[in-house]
Amino acid sequence: MHSLSQRLLLSVAVPLVLFFGFMTWVLDHGFRTLSDHSLHELLDSQIIALIAAAEHEKGGGYGAPLTALDSRFATPRSGLYAEIRSAHHQWRSPSTVGAQVDFGPLLTQGARTFFHTMAGHSRLAVESRGVAFADNPGDGGPVTFSVAVSLTPYEEQLWEFRRRMVLWFSALMLLLLATLAVLLRAVLAPVRRLEREIHEVEEGRSEVLGAGYPRELKGVARHLNALLIGERKRVARYRDTLGNLAHSLKTPLAVMRTALPAAGDAPSAIGQEIDRMSDIIEHQLKRAAASGGALLGQAPVAVAPVAADLRAALLKVYRHKDLSLELAVQPDSQFVGDRADLMEMLGNLLENACKWCHQRVRMTVTVDPDAAVHENMTVTVEDDGPGISEENRARVLERGVRTDETVPGHGLGLAMVRETVELYGGRLAVDTSPLGGARFEVRLPGRT
Repeated sequence: MHSLSQRLLLSVAVPLVLFFGFMTWVLDHGFRTLSDHSLHELLDSQIIALIAAAEHEKGGGYGAPLTALDSRFATPRSGLYAEIRSAHHQWRSPSTVGAQVDFGPLLTQGARTFFHTMAGHSRLAVESRGVAFADNPGDGGPVTFSVAVSLTPYEEQLWEFRRRMVLWFSALMLLLLATLAVLLRAVLAPVRRLEREIHEVEEGRSEVLGAGYPRELKGVARHLNALLIGERKRVARYRDTLGNLAHSLKTPLAVMRTALPAAGDAPSAIGQEIDRMSDIIEHQLKRAAASGGALLGQAPVAVAPVAADLRAALLKVYRHKDLSLELAVQPDSQFVGDRADLMEMLGNLLENACKWCHQRVRMTVTVDPDAAVHENMTVTVEDDGPGISEENRARVLERGVRTDETVPGHGLGLAMVRETVELYGGRLAVDTSPLGGARFEVRLPGRT
């Protein structure tokens, strides 16, 4: 789980479910114990009433007048049954008619039994006692008094209690979890706000985090803002220093250039090299000043205008080729980074494609919001030229490497692109284009 709210809710929900499960078991055990105690009391009171109502019968043995007993004993299959039995005599209540009740064996004097048995599809609880009367008209042996009660009402009552208990506890648990979820959402609102503002800073929609955080997060927000502001100041100082260095180097080169014509024919070649040095120094210093990588709080750069400016410039430079330079840029696509870096990357890729193509160059820019933050913008540059062999695809990205020495160049353009892409945490891949030439795919941070 990547959400702090879900983790907290789960950490509370698990103990809560265990607690309610334990409480359900405790209450169920308590209710069953109480029901068993009530059942024993019922059987005890009924068997005592049966013993007290016992009378001699004319045929021998003992019987009990129904008027002295519970009215259910007179109703067949009522769920309450009685039996008085001795070695030579047996009396059963009318309620046993149609019910095959097993009251157990004869008992000796003072013996007591309690057990469960089945009568058809109904479970019965049976209690028996062995009693010896001094005036027993029979053989003088003990008489066994038995009472049986159907457990169906108790079981139905138990299951109804369980159903209601589970229903109410489940509803209470869900209510508590919903309440906890609402409370957690309110408590973690500052954390979600911090996450949202950091996301806005990453996308360039905001420069710093807001204020008004609680004490636990105030220090985090303050230090993050200090880091953001300090990073911007550091990059600004870095660029200013490099700009001053570039300005300082231009003056000695200019003095050298003005001093060369007095040396004869050689100054022409030396002057060209000085001009080349001046161009390289200016280019590299500008590139180093601009290539700071993805900076938090940077305003995003629209890709379409940059691509359109590069297209117009390259069509003029390569007008002798009858060049077709196609642009397919997703509307509203933006590069989260420095404009100079974007110009350099797209310029080097397009210039390389225009240099090697026959007639056709195509650039495609798309943004996938579901991709990784540093790779959600894809820039593809393709041409219909000779392409790059598989063994040279890694070499062309190295500094100073050229696959064809007859073509003018310094072998730095693609290496600069690779270095800048790596600064932004992106990727650069070289492949074969459907147009027949090379295909460069660059993944960079972007948004729409």
